Amino acid sequence: MSQILDYIEANKQRFLDELFELLRIPSVSADPQYKDAVFKTADAVKAALVKAGADKVEVCPTAGYPIVYGEKIIDAKLPTVLVYGHYDVQPADPLELWTSGPFEPVIKDGNIYARGSCDDKGQMYMHVKAFEYMMQTNSLPCNVKFMIEGEEEVGSNNLGIFVANNKERLKANVILISDTGIIANDIPSICVGLRGLTYLEVEVTGPNRDLHSGLYGGAVPNPINILCEMIAKLKDDNKHITIPGFYDDVEVISTEERAEMAKAPFSVDEYKKALDLKDIVGEEGYTTNERNSIRPTLDVNGIWGGYQGEGAKTVIASKAYAKISMRLVPYQKSDKTFEQFKAYFESIAPPSVKVKVTPHHGGEAAVTPTNTIAYKAAHKAMETTFGKKPIPVRSGGSIPIVSMFKAELGLDTVLLGFGLDSDAIHSPNEHYGVFNYFKGIETIPYFYQYYAEMSK
Repeated sequence: MSQILDYIEANKQRFLDELFELLRIPSVSADPQYKDAVFKTADAVKAALVKAGADKVEVCPTAGYPIVYGEKIIDAKLPTVLVYGHYDVQPADPLELWTSGPFEPVIKDGNIYARGSCDDKGQMYMHVKAFEYMMQTNSLPCNVKFMIEGEEEVGSNNLGIFVANNKERLKANVILISDTGIIANDIPSICVGLRGLTYLEVEVTGPNRDLHSGLYGGAVPNPINILCEMIAKLKDDNKHITIPGFYDDVEVISTEERAEMAKAPFSVDEYKKALDLKDIVGEEGYTTNERNSIRPTLDVNGIWGGYQGEGAKTVIASKAYAKISMRLVPYQKSDKTFEQFKAYFESIAPPSVKVKVTPHHGGEAAVTPTNTIAYKAAHKAMETTFGKKPIPVRSGGSIPIVSMFKAELGLDTVLLGFGLDSDAIHSPNEHYGVFNYFKGIETIPYFYQYYAEMSK
């Protein structure tokens, strides 16, 4: 199928230009001021699917942002691949740390810099272009359905409802997602596990108004101080999470499996250098790669309160806030973890303050099987285009809908991602390699070919 390389070469600039048009639309689902842009992006995805050759393409309304659906059924007797992706992106803040505009895509050093370039517009659009190629060359070997949502970055709250109400329309044999990564451009890998997530916000209230820190300092509770003290109590000196019962349901990984994971190439020195760190930290008894994949975590994602403007304002704030996430591993449940956190956080609050814990969103961990036809097809596709066998790895990230798809549709997922850990997703200067973008477009048609052949 060197034909795919010829097709990419002939259309390379167009493929980049079309992706850039998508990246210019600030589809930030978390911020209501971008509402119109999110809807505009849904329309753009619909237009791209129609142009590529999909049928029954529709922007399906939800209680939030719409889901774009399209399909191409060439023979009901053939297997069907359901492609999932998302067109919404994270907020671009802090804007001052970007070296170029977050919604003004540019190519520098072989990378496409823009918010959403890797997560997930660039990776989602690979599927549209791979589909276009198969349609243009009459080489689509099985049926395909597309489901591209606009709320992944805010918890996919309406996706489950859509799936539950459209089970017949979404019937398929496997789900294909590109929202993960590879170890390196010369070390292909396939993600076979994802952590779950519990995301919440805490509010600590002291006095009924901001107070003069001279007149009241030392005599009244300071919510910011107290919040920091409470957060400090969430882990012990070994970086072990102290919430009672938190580890009760954690999956125990065998020594043999940990040994297999350790075979993945990794340099602590290069890791520290890439992040400009003098040292790394984490849960005692586990390696860096284990800490960020098979172990649960607790992190403060944001903390604020009091005066934050220019200059000085000597106040004791009435309130302090923090956003906290916990990454979960198999057998932990997001709802149970939230309740465990809430009970413990309230228990360690001094009587001088009031505490409120509010859930935002969550999802369950997932482990995808490696003995299925679909996984074997993905493995062979990557081996074909990279020239070496991909390594199965577990990711520290979360795609909660993977476990939801299994529960609602009974389908396993193949996580065929092409991003890199260094792509700065969710951070300023997010980027996606031009190599990776085109390598995805090259590899995806091989997946379809091998999947169809192995399914006979």
